[in-house]
Amino acid sequence: MTSPVPKGQPSPLIQMAQRLTLSDAHFRRICQLIYQRAGIVLAEHKRDMVYNRLVRRLRDLGLDDFGRYLGMLEADQNTSEWQAFINSLTTNLTAFFREGHHFPILADHAKKRTGEYRIWCAAASTGEEPYSIAITLADVLGQTPGRWKVFASDIDTEVLQKARKGIYRLDELKTLSPQQLQRYFMRGTGPHQGLVRVRQELANYIEFNVVNLLDKQYQVPGPFDAIFCRNVMIYFDKNTQQDILHRFVPLLKPQGLLFAGHSENFSNISREFWLRGQTVYGLSKDKV
Repeated sequence: MTSPVPKGQPSPLIQMAQRLTLSDAHFRRICQLIYQRAGIVLAEHKRDMVYNRLVRRLRDLGLDDFGRYLGMLEADQNTSEWQAFINSLTTNLTAFFREGHHFPILADHAKKRTGEYRIWCAAASTGEEPYSIAITLADVLGQTPGRWKVFASDIDTEVLQKARKGIYRLDELKTLSPQQLQRYFMRGTGPHQGLVRVRQELANYIEFNVVNLLDKQYQVPGPFDAIFCRNVMIYFDKNTQQDILHRFVPLLKPQGLLFAGHSENFSNISREFWLRGQTVYGLSKDKV
């Protein structure tokens, strides 16, 4: 049994934080490593965030020095700690039907396409976005087997684990209609009061997998009618953005759509896409 912390004394985590120092050299190494592994660019103002998140990893591993932790990573390029390192430093801000203007465009596009409508959600996070996509497609295309499919990916294994479970607080679903809430979710009872779970009938249309957008080739079941890559490019530098967009090109079907985040502008960094709506892009080769 763990003895309680004496009154007036800081917790072990705070005590460790007080002992540790994140030097300029260590911060630069962290920035280099996360850029090499995940393409994420960390600015100086992210230093406190980096410190607070990695202190937890050092505590879990029983380490008391950032240099020892970084040395451990660099000594073994295949250690599972790399995934924990990436998970710690990725940002996952999402919501159901976030940037809602995209979903009517998606619905209209899907209704006009023939065959199986396939879509890739390239930054799935904890699942709110791919489930919003699935709800939109189920509303307009129905739930006939083989009519549509969502492939959802992220680099962070922890958020994907939550996404697969499909359990959320009821107050997170305020953007859904009462009909959608009833049709696609089950309400928790008893100790699960206030929680909802995605119905299996909807979840069956979504496949979750880990994908690193820095990979030279994506293990994804393309080509797709649409790709959602929203609010993730902002963490990459221009060269990385260009490389990723170039790899998207063969993964989009003719007249396919690429959805971007509200603060992202792909027209300035790639001639292979043209802006055809509010943060919605098409392939330039399809433009007539």
